[in-house]
Amino acid sequence: MGMWTRCGSGPLVMLLLLGLGSSRSVRLREGWQVYSSAQDPDGRCICTVVAPEQNLCSRDARSKQLQQLLEKVQNMSQSIEVLNLRTQRDFQYVLKMETQMKGMKGQFRQIEDDRKSLLSKHFQELKEKMQELLPLIPVLEQYKTDSKLILQFKEEVKNLSAVLTGIQEEIGAYDYEELQQRVLNLEARLHDCVKKLSCGKLMKISLPITVKTSGTRFGAWMTDPLAAQEDNKVWYMDGYTSSKVVQEYQSMADFVRGEDFKLYHLPYPWAGTNHLVYNGSLYFNKYQSNTLVRYNFETGSVQAQRSLEYAGFNNIYPYTWGGFSDIDLMADEGGVWAVYATNQNAGNIVISQLDTQTLEVRRTWNTGYSKRSAGEAFMICGTLYVTNSHLTGAKVYYAYSTKTSSYEYIDIPFHNQYFHISMLDYNARDRTLYAWNNGHQVLFNVTLFHVIQTQGHMGSPGEE
Repeated sequence: MGMWTRCGSGPLVMLLLLGLGSSRSVRLREGWQVYSSAQDPDGRCICTVVAPEQNLCSRDARSKQLQQLLEKVQNMSQSIEVLNLRTQRDFQYVLKMETQMKGMKGQFRQIEDDRKSLLSKHFQELKEKMQELLPLIPVLEQYKTDSKLILQFKEEVKNLSAVLTGIQEEIGAYDYEELQQRVLNLEARLHDCVKKLSCGKLMKISLPITVKTSGTRFGAWMTDPLAAQEDNKVWYMDGYTSSKVVQEYQSMADFVRGEDFKLYHLPYPWAGTNHLVYNGSLYFNKYQSNTLVRYNFETGSVQAQRSLEYAGFNNIYPYTWGGFSDIDLMADEGGVWAVYATNQNAGNIVISQLDTQTLEVRRTWNTGYSKRSAGEAFMICGTLYVTNSHLTGAKVYYAYSTKTSSYEYIDIPFHNQYFHISMLDYNARDRTLYAWNNGHQVLFNVTLFHVIQTQGHMGSPGEE
């Protein structure tokens, strides 16, 4: 794990031990010091950096490369901070569930003592409910442990950043390739952690946040899930047919004020309200066809268009509200998807994962849920969630997992404040649902349930 470099007065060693199977002791030679050392709950060494106390080497031409590595680690640190903030909302929800379940356990014990004075039917119902909740208690304990690991991981990257800063001031000659590989390994671990924490099962949808009131009853608004954190552009498309004009606002604040926007004139009119902005391109359904179009905002031109084979269009298989919503384009953590229906699948929902560049269909799943009976739909972590109506009283009623090719009926309510939803899409960067609710642009925060599976410690079966 070490790397040796000689220049002038002596040797230099730098060690980065990332996620080793067991802790190792490092014998330090005289004149060396440990800058950062930590262990995970299982006693494994997470990150140890050893460097000389004295300035043994002068700078060389690779100092710029080291600066680039430092910036890379600092960027990872910022990503972890965003990840940590984003999971706090879920963590508070889990703690509340834990308190409620433990309180119910105490009530159940008291009721069991007095069961002779209760109707047997009510007692049995409460007992069955308690048995359903009891297995969740150890899962919640694991969730709290995983949250602590995130904070520890955050501290380790902070320490590594400080070490690289110190080395940059003292060292010029080193094995750059070896050091780069260590940083890349750390980055891979971070991405793996982010992926696990970003994905999970939908548990709750918050009350709506009204951002703005504008436009007609039907339309779409969105941000780019792959944009950088500092990029907050908003795209706005009023109406569900015949229009070609897209408004681009530089920030959410500009969107609310209706200021500082740019107009794009598409070569074709769109159909429906189920458009998507993804990685700088607009994906939409061309009016009166089942043709998908990818329009690039930077070049102002169509980059790809392709017919979605057998897909119904022109109000053949719309959502319950109509509006030429036959084809729904959406994105999640795994890429771009098309949700539609075909005669071959008896008008039931079909899910296709698309190539983001060419719009070719990579893989398709046929579900048994009628497209015309669905109010709206959105994808989270490879699972399609379908609402049973676009009107008041709607709830998320059906979920189909593309990972397991299986479905389940669920019951997750959400507040349809303005009585008519004509667009509902998930943004993985914000972990938020964007909705067009009867001329109001609305946001819903979502809570996802996930258990991180660490090496040698597996989460509960069936949980993500």
